[in-house]
Amino acid sequence: MYRGRLWTMRQYAGFGTAAESNARYRYLLSEGVTGLSVAFDLPTQMGYDSDHPLAAGEVGRVGVAIDSIEDMAALFEGIPLDRVSTSMTINATAIILLALYVAVARRQGVPLSKLSGTIQNDVLKEYVARGTYIYPPRTSLRIVTDIFAFCTSELPNWNSISISGYHIREAGSTAIQEVAFTFANGIAYVQAAIDAGLDVNQFGQRLSFFFNAHNNFLEEIAKFRAARRLWARIMRDRFRATSPRAQQLRFHTQTAGSTLTAQQPDNNVVRVAVQALAAVLGGTQSLHCNGRDEALALPTEGSARLALRTQQVIASETGVVNTVDPVAGSYEIERLTDEIERGAVELIERIEAMGGTLAAIETGFIQRQIQDAAYKAQVAIDSGQSIVVGVNRYGDRSNGSQPLFQLHPEGERRQCLGVQSVRANRDSAGWRAALDRVTAAAGEGTNLVPPIIAAVESLATVGEISDALRGVFGEFEDTAAV
Repeated sequence: MYRGRLWTMRQYAGFGTAAESNARYRYLLSEGVTGLSVAFDLPTQMGYDSDHPLAAGEVGRVGVAIDSIEDMAALFEGIPLDRVSTSMTINATAIILLALYVAVARRQGVPLSKLSGTIQNDVLKEYVARGTYIYPPRTSLRIVTDIFAFCTSELPNWNSISISGYHIREAGSTAIQEVAFTFANGIAYVQAAIDAGLDVNQFGQRLSFFFNAHNNFLEEIAKFRAARRLWARIMRDRFRATSPRAQQLRFHTQTAGSTLTAQQPDNNVVRVAVQALAAVLGGTQSLHCNGRDEALALPTEGSARLALRTQQVIASETGVVNTVDPVAGSYEIERLTDEIERGAVELIERIEAMGGTLAAIETGFIQRQIQDAAYKAQVAIDSGQSIVVGVNRYGDRSNGSQPLFQLHPEGERRQCLGVQSVRANRDSAGWRAALDRVTAAAGEGTNLVPPIIAAVESLATVGEISDALRGVFGEFEDTAAV
């Protein structure tokens, strides 16, 4: 009898304009993907419209460009939002992109109760690992809890946050630091939600996590097992969550982009397969495999297909999904699980002694820890102590040139013309009134999600709504000594 579990297979395909991305997403759905992963370009992540001077040269480069509801509608044209799970990688502007998704669902006539998916909404890790923050950390926590409250009441099948260790690991942390800093952020979010009057047994059921799958096979399996055990204890003992669902660590895993090499890129196929298998053996509920050529460019269609096939081979041919926790009992796995859990607890306790996560971020403690780990890892590679096949060992010149993905050169110009057209053809009075309500809600402390939904439906842009919030909250400048 089947005793295991499958996972949601996800692939990124959104780059350039919404229309271009839509074609790639529809192709992936036809190929067997059961969930879409949507990454947004840097201007969208930073709250700038595509025609803003600071957006020049970055439109559609690392994800899909979204300026208004018209872009979001084009992205999901022909994709029934009541029958697909969507994961959105967005943080500082998460509240706006969630509002856009809700507004598009309304256009499609889809009840909000039918929407399923995840919004990353993990802005704290932006201050230590990625840098795509806008507002000060404490203000950003208010936005996060507004999303929690809205999703709890209106989107019962939506994960209101994906607390991310992935980017912490990509920035250079160790496995232990990935778990510790992710959970330190998680503790801050849960406490903020409780302080805002939310029920941990309710919003706790829709928390999700996002981890990295790195190269050390046994360590990675143990990391996921340690994380599952530790988070359940944190929710039960610290926050008094009694619901088993609220205690559960529900997590997505992506293979490690930082381990991909431009030299001998075919080797990346093997790395991705090993990392994906570690995630499955560790208990992931959702998985994304990177493309073999992502150290060189955005993935080609062929690379994305091969990454998906990697998941499908593991799911369909290996038998590893037939058993829950199939490596439990291995002496090395159990030893590593205990070691990682113990190390993560020690780091979390250090952060608590400093006054909590916000204090540790504001003083630069977490940033320095990651930077030191990244430096040590690079020194080990440069010295040859840590072997990277094809880079510092077993190099050759056998791999010739290969076709790489290229964005359409006219894409940025078309995107800029599109947002300018939206501004020129909307009802100015309705737009202004809706934007004023966003500003008022920000100042009054009322939930921001409903007025932002109204604003995007009035054709307010991502940049305009972000600027309205900047006017109330200000912008964060990192002055921590690092």
